Amino acid sequence: MSPDPATKRPKNPAIQQTKSQLVGYMRVSKADGSQTTDLQRDALLIAGVDPEALYEDKASGKKDDRPQLTGCLKALRADDTLLVWKLDRLGRDLRHLVNIVHDLTQRGIGLKVLTGQGAAIDTTTASGKLVFGIFAALAEYERELISERTIAGLAAARARGRKGGRPFKMTPAKVRLAAASMGKPGTNVGELCKELGITRQTLYRHVSPTGELRDDGHKILDRR
Repeated sequence: MSPDPATKRPKNPAIQQTKSQLVGYMRVSKADGSQTTDLQRDALLIAGVDPEALYEDKASGKKDDRPQLTGCLKALRADDTLLVWKLDRLGRDLRHLVNIVHDLTQRGIGLKVLTGQGAAIDTTTASGKLVFGIFAALAEYERELISERTIAGLAAARARGRKGGRPFKMTPAKVRLAAASMGKPGTNVGELCKELGITRQTLYRHVSPTGELRDDGHKILDRR
């Protein structure tokens, strides 16, 4: 007895298996004197990257305008693997690299470094993921160091009487000169401000029109 045709499951021709792909990225680096990507290209081809799946930028790694890298990252699909000759060809700095790889990992894309520092990185393997985890930890440590230095720098600046990264426009000498000048009749305020290199607003915040010190003026003198 033949099965009921209604129970048959027709094959869906729209469902096709997507084959994973190796994609290579290259970049010229002035830092090591390489003006061409021939060496990188050869290494990527030997590693199995198809010539049609190679992307090349000629910009510095510190520049954001790398259209080929942008196109490469967009073209990658789940289960693909991005190959680079050296780790420094991919990102501007360690944090930039970590952000790129985190994005690739979330999309199910691997990264493999062929040579140089980071050559043990292959996020398609457990050991390679471990190595990159160390790089990520170093990037986090770098962020913490920068944050600590910034906080320490601001604290030191406050101890010296500063509240930010810019120096005070008013100094004790300028405050005294402003007070003495404003206390004299006939002083040209515009010329005085020009001589001191300050605005009228800054002047009047420290000294009154009659030459008396205001709170901000006292603070400047008290810092000494």
